[in-house]
Amino acid sequence: MDAIFTLLSNAVPPMWSKKSSTAAESIPDATIHGARVSYPKESVPALYSNEKVGERVTSYAETHSSTLPRHIVNYHATIQKTQPRTANYMIHMSEAQALVFLAKTVGAKRVLEVGVYVGLFMLAWSHAVGPHGKVTGLEFDPHFAAMAEKSFSDHGVENAEVMVGDALQTLAMLAPSEPYDIIFIDAQKSGYPFYLDTILKRSQPGMPHRLLRSGGLIIGDNVLRCGFVIDDSTDNPWRNFDFGAHRPQYWKSQDVKSLRAFNTSVAGSERLEIWLCPLRTVLTSLD
Repeated sequence: MDAIFTLLSNAVPPMWSKKSSTAAESIPDATIHGARVSYPKESVPALYSNEKVGERVTSYAETHSSTLPRHIVNYHATIQKTQPRTANYMIHMSEAQALVFLAKTVGAKRVLEVGVYVGLFMLAWSHAVGPHGKVTGLEFDPHFAAMAEKSFSDHGVENAEVMVGDALQTLAMLAPSEPYDIIFIDAQKSGYPFYLDTILKRSQPGMPHRLLRSGGLIIGDNVLRCGFVIDDSTDNPWRNFDFGAHRPQYWKSQDVKSLRAFNTSVAGSERLEIWLCPLRTVLTSLD
């Protein structure tokens, strides 16, 4: 999970070694400098001596962590089968386990998700905050939003809602009756610096309808982008990976530049306590 976790105050992934059993089969393996690697959204990082050890350790970690409700696991599998072109937008189950654990640890009851896709993680947040909590999602694509809403209906989830439209515009207009405990950003990467700026401006001390409470968490997903944010040189073997005709020379993309700017802004903010996870996510906390 190359993410950044920030704690708000009032004052990327490495090369993944092997697909897991729940990986989207539509994402091809690649051979880079003679080594077979998988798309970096997969769950087994190259932290161990070989693929088999890494796969076994990851599987062991998943089975020895708190399990997710069956309907979430099943929905993940269904989307992989029915949406092969976009299924890699989803978080992995191990990441869902980690962030549900985090939400429960901090006692989160109100979560805002920027970038919903088909609602998989909103189901996980819904589980984490409990029936008396509230989860709000912002999604630009009406088709994805409708799929998310259907998933809530199909699984009897009554504490989640999706707002359709441009997330930046919606963030600027939101007026929650209570501030959120967690804001999770997993949307258009070029928008990350602007999402952060809006969240901080809308979460000032004493401000009515502030977005994020003091001590709340901002979680930004995919902030290292195959390591391109740190190293876009030829030393990075992911430069040889085919990210699709629509993303040539991805290491030079606006996504990478924007994530670099986002990470710099987070690190330079006096209001945030920060932890950047080198495996997939950044966590910041607002005092």
